[in-house]
Amino acid sequence: MVMKAEYVKYGRMISHLESAATSSNHSGNPTTFAFAHSDSFVWWDWERWEKEIDWMALQGVNLPLAFTGQETIWQKVLENFNISKNDLNDFFGGPAFLAWARMGNLHGWGGPLTQSWLDKQLALQKRILSRMVELGMTPVLPSFSGNVPAALKKIFPSANISRLGDWNTVNGDPRWCCTFLLDPSDPLFVEIGEAFIRQQVEEYGDVTDIYNCDTFNENSPPTDDPTYISLLGAAVYKAMAQGDKDAVWLMQGWLFSSESTFWRPPQMRALLHSVPFGKMIVLDLFADVKPIWRRSSQFYDTPYIWCMLHNFGGNIEMYGLLDVVSSGPIDARVSQNSTTVGVGMCMEGIEQNPIVYELMSEMAFRTEKVQLQEWVTTYSQRRYGKAVHQMEEAWGILYRTIYNCTDGIADHNRDFIVQFPDWDPSLKPKAELSKQEQMQNPFMRDRTRRFSFRETISFLTQPHLWYSTEEVIYALHLFLDAGNDLAGSLTYRYDLVDLTRQVLSKLANQVYMDAVTAFQQKDIKSLNFQSQKFAQLIKDIDTLLACDDNFLLGTWLESAKRLAENPKEMIQYEWNARTQVTMWYDNTQNNQSKLHDYANKFWSGILESYYLPRASTYFSYLLKSLRENVTFELEEWRREWISFSNRWQAGRELYPVKAQGDALTVSKELFKKYLT
Repeated sequence: MVMKAEYVKYGRMISHLESAATSSNHSGNPTTFAFAHSDSFVWWDWERWEKEIDWMALQGVNLPLAFTGQETIWQKVLENFNISKNDLNDFFGGPAFLAWARMGNLHGWGGPLTQSWLDKQLALQKRILSRMVELGMTPVLPSFSGNVPAALKKIFPSANISRLGDWNTVNGDPRWCCTFLLDPSDPLFVEIGEAFIRQQVEEYGDVTDIYNCDTFNENSPPTDDPTYISLLGAAVYKAMAQGDKDAVWLMQGWLFSSESTFWRPPQMRALLHSVPFGKMIVLDLFADVKPIWRRSSQFYDTPYIWCMLHNFGGNIEMYGLLDVVSSGPIDARVSQNSTTVGVGMCMEGIEQNPIVYELMSEMAFRTEKVQLQEWVTTYSQRRYGKAVHQMEEAWGILYRTIYNCTDGIADHNRDFIVQFPDWDPSLKPKAELSKQEQMQNPFMRDRTRRFSFRETISFLTQPHLWYSTEEVIYALHLFLDAGNDLAGSLTYRYDLVDLTRQVLSKLANQVYMDAVTAFQQKDIKSLNFQSQKFAQLIKDIDTLLACDDNFLLGTWLESAKRLAENPKEMIQYEWNARTQVTMWYDNTQNNQSKLHDYANKFWSGILESYYLPRASTYFSYLLKSLRENVTFELEEWRREWISFSNRWQAGRELYPVKAQGDALTVSKELFKKYLT
């Protein structure tokens, strides 16, 4: 999302609600509070929050999520149900994993939370809410979803409390997995839910009537009986309404996409109609790729918000669907019997792809589809403060390619540098090798061709590629040509670094595939060459990213450590920050986390200190296999790199927090080195 100066790269989550006489904005995906680029909500201090809120006000945002500090509210509420502070140590997740603990996916991972953390977060939340209300916003507060500490089952043995199944642990480790859910049909559910709402009102005052609850997010009810589902929904709302008689339930619609086999029309209708009309608003969370409104009779007459999800895991990847963004909200609004009440942005991570969020923020105020060719030209002029013909042409190319993904695949960056494959390439069938050998190189000079790694090895997860890389290389050439005119522009520097990174990371994907092919053909010389080239690309991209403040690992780590009040907290917070962007979740000696690299980042510091050793070790095992004519030791490599990762997660090394080097000079050198 583009603003001025320091806001040049920021993306935001927004929803814009409309009625006949008024308009309002909502802000919305809980995981955004954990994932981010450069900074994360969880590590933000008041100074950073104040900038964010002021930015939201400038964009007309008026219904932002306000989830900070809720653990402190829960501590106070659950104390009245005889839950001790010690009981909560196993319930709350660590700072970098709070979003998933709140949703009942995990418990205890990265924790416990200290009383210092809890107290400071509550104080911060009060400042956040005060500023939001001062600027005319209506915050969205959390409500009770049924997620409870294990101790509650002992205190209330007759309560209908069930233990959920495993969520992505390696082997069902009960220390982190299988959280406890209080059934909404149990009277205790309403009692706790009401107490939570009332405690928030006591702490914050009467600042809102809108509450978020996602009891069924990636957690289907025990039966698909519509009558039962209706009773559950009614109980969830009753808990809100007894705490606030004017309560409105704001619910993510992600469950209708992620669990579509369960949420068929009768089940959807039962949940959506379980509350009084007008007391529920649904976020069509993934409307930019998989809109639910089209196949659900407009959510069966329930008001909804057309949302763009766009980003997963806070990954750094140039990607977008500008045509969809410019038309989707309009199509929804003018459709027959439309129930849409606004537009929204609900990405998991922020501060990436400014052009996408710039356009999306405008859609809250537009009544007609945008003429994008003209808009993109104007965007270039606004972004750099003047008209530069090379930049206008370059952005026209990027609009047609990178920002025109039409394959329907949700983008989650799986470039081999940041999500290195964990597989044995010697198992590849010979028939597939023949197909691979004939595969088109994505960097060939034919601009009319498209390339997709999905056309190659069937059992190797392939990076997403939906555009002509050759056209994008030409756009980068135009960027470099304009460098002398824009060298002092911060927005130009950011875009140049990002585009160069994008091009080189896609090149690295092909280099990796060439290395695999060399291994499969038992070509030691070629494997050695390609593996060294892959390693050098990692080093060079790291040097490139170091040229801009927005691509630094050090910023992320230092923001976490700044919140610590003592050395013990500092160690814990840094471990949280390091773990989220690498292994993410639990592992064994031989099995990496199922969520490893989910929140991967193209940041200077992490490339050379983490991704490079991992890749280099892997290639060394491949070379050993060929040189000694032995089987590739996949398990040995796994043990070595998992051990390395765990040491890195616990590391204390310092990384720069200020940019080093000239972006234009470095980008020119790398273009000459790899692309000419």
